[in-house]
Amino acid sequence: MNSNLQRGTIINFRSLLTALCLTLTLVSFVRLDPAVAQEQRIRTLTVTGRGVEAIPTTQTLVRLGVEVQGKTAAEVQQEAARRSSAVVELLRSRQVEKLETTGINLNPNYSYENNQQRLTGYTATNTVSFRINTQSAGTLLDDAVRAGATRIQGVSFVAAESAIEQAQKQALKKATQDAQSQADAVLSALNLKRGDILGIQVNGAIAPPPMYRQVEARSASFATTPVVGGEQQVDASVTLQISY
Repeated sequence: MNSNLQRGTIINFRSLLTALCLTLTLVSFVRLDPAVAQEQRIRTLTVTGRGVEAIPTTQTLVRLGVEVQGKTAAEVQQEAARRSSAVVELLRSRQVEKLETTGINLNPNYSYENNQQRLTGYTATNTVSFRINTQSAGTLLDDAVRAGATRIQGVSFVAAESAIEQAQKQALKKATQDAQSQADAVLSALNLKRGDILGIQVNGAIAPPPMYRQVEARSASFATTPVVGGEQQVDASVTLQISY
């Protein structure tokens, strides 16, 4: 009887000791897990840098058209088509780029007298857009007017695509350097040191869309219409997450 009791006591003691060892091991594992400890110690600073690269514009985007008024729709449309064909033929002979039709319109004209509406005729408008070297734009605009164009709806200036691609890379580089400089300034003021870069977000390097400007077309008796380009800016921003 006493031996059985003693044997049961030893078994219970061993079970309790085993459970206690497992508990201590689990607690030690959680406390000493290096990955968890390291994650808790990481401190980060997030900064966004901006880069701007300015490049000269060398190409001109042009919108021009033919407007004709007359008594009948067929007459007006036929004359507009004739003049438009002459203008397009001229543009193709000058090897302009990205030539396309941007509008074909035929609208009735009315007069109003004594609260009555009366049809007086029609107006047809055909418009095209194209791209040409800026140095040749003024001469071409004057020649297009002589060929039959009656409307110059505007011009805009852009850089060559290859120049824009190179400017995008430079703008991203400047944005990255700006973000790093900001981080260094903040950490230096706090007597902290910059660590590894933990995250990078490129927000893009964008060239703004062309803005069309009005240009006055002159007749052949005047000097060539002056067309002067300018600069185009490419903006980029980069966000860095830096440890310290």
